[in-house]
Parts: sequence; structure tokens; C-alpha cells
Amino acid sequence: MFTFIQLQTDTIANAASNVVIEKIAPNTEISVLGFILKGGFFLIPIAILLFYTFYVIIERYLYISKASKIDGRLMQDVGDKLNAGNIELARTIVERSDTAAANILKEGVLVIGRPIAEIESNMDRAADIEIGEMERRLGHLGLIAGIAPTLGFIGTISGVIKIFYSISVTENISIGNISGGLYEKMISSGSGLIVGIIAYSAYHLLNGKIDDFALKIQKQILEFVNIIQRS
Repeated sequence: MFTFIQLQTDTIANAASNVVIEKIAPNTEISVLGFILKGGFFLIPIAILLFYTFYVIIERYLYISKASKIDGRLMQDVGDKLNAGNIELARTIVERSDTAAANILKEGVLVIGRPIAEIESNMDRAADIEIGEMERRLGHLGLIAGIAPTLGFIGTISGVIKIFYSISVTENISIGNISGGLYEKMISSGSGLIVGIIAYSAYHLLNGKIDDFALKIQKQILEFVNIIQRS
């Protein structure tokens, strides 16, 4: 009799433990895409800004990398032709190269014979134009670096407003109700910050490449002027 009671007790205990396990271990897995989509409406403009950011980064990086190449042999070849008095051949050499440095040298070659100050001023203006071409759309990255986090914060604030409005209507102030809605709205803040960091970092890295080119081109202008003076 005791053994039968003990067996029933064990059976009931096992069944109860299975029920408890089933209740405390629900399937809470969610895909990354599903998690992101819980961020709400403001994720749409943030996503658009992200794609545009990547477009600007790739397009500007390729353009700046190509335009900012400085061939040391180009300056040497131009200097040799100028020292030999062959201005036309020097002009042909710089016109064959499709870089910003070659365009700047060409502006100097075209005005040879005028005062040195005018030659140098002409090359400086050409350098400003080339640098301006490199900086096109970089201001958009700086703007996105400020706008994207702001959109994320607005999305979170609007979500919090909706949560408290729901609480005021339903009078349900459970932790699950608050935290469940709040974490979904915090996704927009996190997404906006990520986009802002990408845009901010790219903005300064690309500007760093342009600053490096500007320093090198000033050295090249000085070298060109010295060649003209010696000639």
C-alpha cells in the first residue's frame, strides 16, 4: 500500500515539474530582422539614411582615391622638360594624366612667362577647385551624423508617449507591459546612433585623406615654382 502511494506521489511530482518547465521555458527566439522591425516607423528614414551614407562613402572614397594620386615621376618629367625649355611637351605630359595633381600642374604650365606670384596664385586656385570637388557631398555625411541619432531619439520618445498613454487608458502598469514596449522603442535610438557613428567616422576619415592631399599638393606647387625660378 505504501509503495503504491509512493509511486503515485512520484508520478504527480514528475507531471507537475513538466508543467512548470513548459511554463517557464517558452520559445522566445526572434530573428534579427524581426527584432529590428520592432523599432517602429522611424526606422524607415533611418534605414534610408544608412543606405545613402554607404553610397556617399563608397562613391567619395573611390573618387578621392583616384583623384588624389600624386605621381612623383610626373613632377620630375615636367621639371626636366621645363629645364630644357620645352613647354609644349611639358603641357602634353600633364594633360595625359587624369589626376587632380596633374590638373593643378597644367594650370601652372599654361601661364609660364607671367610673374611668379601670378603663376602660384593660378595654381592655388586650381588646387582649391580640385579640393572642392573632393569635398562634394561630404557635408551630407556631417548632416546625417546629427540627424540620424535625433530621429532615433524622436522614435523612442514617441514610443514612450504611446506607452504611458496606454497605461493611462488601461491602468495596466505591469513591468512586462512597460519594458516590453520600451525595449522595442529603444531600437530606433540604437539604430540612429549606429548610423550617426558610421557617417561621423567616414566624414572625418575622408576629410583626412583630402587634408593629406592638400599638404602634398602645396609641396608640389612650391617645387614647381622653384623649377620656374631656376629656369
